[in-house]
Amino acid sequence: QCTYLQIEQVEHTHAVVLSRPAWLWGAEMGANDCGVCVGNEGVWTREPLGEGEALLGMDLVRLALERGSSAWEALEVITALLERYGQGGSCKEEPVPFVYHNTFLLADRAEAWVLETAGRYWAAQRVCEGSRRISNQLSIGSDITAEHAGLRERARSRGWWSGDGEFSFAQAFSLEKLPPRMEAAKARFHGGRELLRRHAGHITAETLMSILRDKDSGICVDTEGFRTAGSMVSVLPRDPALPCVHFFTATPDPSRSVFKPFVFVAGIKPAPQVRSPTFLQDPAKQIPRFQSSVDRRHELYRRHQAALELMEQDRERGQQLLETLRELEKQGLEGMRELLEGTVAPSPEELADLFFDCVEAEMKFY
Repeated sequence: QCTYLQIEQVEHTHAVVLSRPAWLWGAEMGANDCGVCVGNEGVWTREPLGEGEALLGMDLVRLALERGSSAWEALEVITALLERYGQGGSCKEEPVPFVYHNTFLLADRAEAWVLETAGRYWAAQRVCEGSRRISNQLSIGSDITAEHAGLRERARSRGWWSGDGEFSFAQAFSLEKLPPRMEAAKARFHGGRELLRRHAGHITAETLMSILRDKDSGICVDTEGFRTAGSMVSVLPRDPALPCVHFFTATPDPSRSVFKPFVFVAGIKPAPQVRSPTFLQDPAKQIPRFQSSVDRRHELYRRHQAALELMEQDRERGQQLLETLRELEKQGLEGMRELLEGTVAPSPEELADLFFDCVEAEMKFY
């Protein structure tokens, strides 16, 4: 059972860790126990939006992680389900529908992909070097590694491409007049490129955390309307003997949040402090949907919000708290380095408790 649709089950699903809006089934980003990571962004294209309830891009993120043992397999899961069920339905817990198509970043230990969609059509690009970003706009031009069988014919029949010369997916399927939200995305896309370019050749987990915290570029959004709700950075060693380490904030605005490490091992201790409550009469599941609202904040979120108020009222104490939290994050990053360099060998039990313990420590500071 996905957010709106029920689809066929598969024989085997992978263990997953997800960062997701509490009201829906899917996820905005996450990882599985094979070292596959997937994240998505909304885009608006020339293809009509599916007002009818279908699969959300966020459902596709979760399905890709549950069913794909590599980045390419995860990509195949998304494209097959997209062609079969389509994408559509409201992506926001509000009575007025908010609908979009999706772009995805997919990575594993060996390779990375960008997958961009317009309705049931899609194009994919393998990332062979350097860095890559997505930001609420189509970004795959003529460098296409794989595509929907009818993609070019669709563009040609609609008059979006003449059929002669080079074919650019972004050029053919992007809207001529972009909604204001996508205009802002352009600046964010270029800002991200510049920040990544500055660190080219020596990008670390800390580099990515600092980029995700960058407000000038618009990457870190802290306005009420649309704010950065959660952030994730994953370190995927090429050596399969080493574990992948995934850092999650589990709280909004990464500039005032802590990245906490998570490693897949047997017997992981659940972290109820970052699981949102469930409701018997859930307005997201009752038809018509979204007629009322409920408080979905989990315990860490509540304490984090209270701490934000303190930071704003008492700058000095707020700064002290922020420094304490950064110290906690630094310990997690140092622990990861020692683990991957082999200078420490934590027991499986320690790793199983790792994320829970970091969340507990953060809650104590609050």
